[in-house]
Amino acid sequence: MITDALVIGAGTAGLTAGIRLAQGGLRVTVVATGEGCLPLASGTIDVLGYAPDPVQSPLDALPGFLDANPEHPYRLAGGAGLEQSVAWLLQVAAPLGYEGELTRNRWLPTVLGGLRPTALLPRGMAAADLSGGGEVLIAGIRGFRDFHPALVAENLCQAAGAPARAILARATELDWPGSSGDLVPFRLARRLEDVEIRRSLAAQLRTKIGSAAAVGMPAVLGRERAADVHADLERQLGVPVFEIPGLPPSLPGLRLLDCLRRALRGAGGRLLLGSSAISAAREHDAVTSVTVTQARRTVEVSAGFYVLAAGGFVTGGIVREPDGQLREPVFGLPVHGLAPGQEPFGDEYLAEHPLDRVGLSTDAEGRPLGATGGPHAVNLYAAGAVLAGALPWREKSGEGVSLATGWHAAEAILSGRREDAA
Repeated sequence: MITDALVIGAGTAGLTAGIRLAQGGLRVTVVATGEGCLPLASGTIDVLGYAPDPVQSPLDALPGFLDANPEHPYRLAGGAGLEQSVAWLLQVAAPLGYEGELTRNRWLPTVLGGLRPTALLPRGMAAADLSGGGEVLIAGIRGFRDFHPALVAENLCQAAGAPARAILARATELDWPGSSGDLVPFRLARRLEDVEIRRSLAAQLRTKIGSAAAVGMPAVLGRERAADVHADLERQLGVPVFEIPGLPPSLPGLRLLDCLRRALRGAGGRLLLGSSAISAAREHDAVTSVTVTQARRTVEVSAGFYVLAAGGFVTGGIVREPDGQLREPVFGLPVHGLAPGQEPFGDEYLAEHPLDRVGLSTDAEGRPLGATGGPHAVNLYAAGAVLAGALPWREKSGEGVSLATGWHAAEAILSGRREDAA
């Protein structure tokens, strides 16, 4: 198989790189074993929430953050590249109505009633920003075990830090007009696309809104027709409605995944799921092919450019051998982030572990470094969680890192092609 660019990984980083390269006129093939982490994600774009204190403006905080963390992946794109990648995403994900800006974080309720910072959020969460406090009604569905409105409301009333004034949250539970078998996320999402189901729930809600400025509900308001479901509920209730993401699988994350896949196909790219990259061949200073498994056979894929976006240790983009050594399994790249002899795990399960920051180091173009300290190959780039230096769960930076570095890798390839053409 021959293609202009082979992208390994179909999460945010891989799809961003693939879409942008296809938009730039390249024949693009994206291969991935599964769907990446988007089905587990909230559907928001967290750029920088803590550094380590709460961040009010990711863009303003970024220079100082990079001074303190010079190996962080954000160094590749910098503030300008981050802004450009966000502007690009707002266009690509326009069907989901993403809004927000890098100059301020918004603080959204979690499924446990905490508050978390994010920079961009889809239309269905636009009213969830509780930075300014206020009164909200948290509405659950009786029998739906993934969402407990009383717990959310009680904890929101005690939330500290971000809100300028107190949050007054009340809880209610709605009687489900359908079958008890509907009370799982995917079925609820499908059933809520039914006009009569929504009319029944809205009739119950209207009597309970009172002085609430908005209504929060579990994130199950449709999948393919989420925009219609959301708009119809707001019309019937007369107040903004927002979703609160809960346990995986995440409908907002899947909607973003669907949107990015459509954008890839629309730009002419090809996505091959259930395919694993297992090894690569290199001649001189360039990768010449990657061996990919498809069902029970293997295929050699030759490309002009390669983007590695297979994720970090959790997703198998970095592996630990029986002797304790860490390695990147496809290209055999050295893994950075652990000192010689340093144990990868700490003593406390929920604490930060040295392994959390390991990954690949790259040059300024995003090309991973080999054993000699220079780029492993002139046509190999890396993006996303496979890069060393980030702590996304603590920084609240995961989707921002994937977006910025995926976009940066694609732009480095495209600008190099433009220079060669000139």
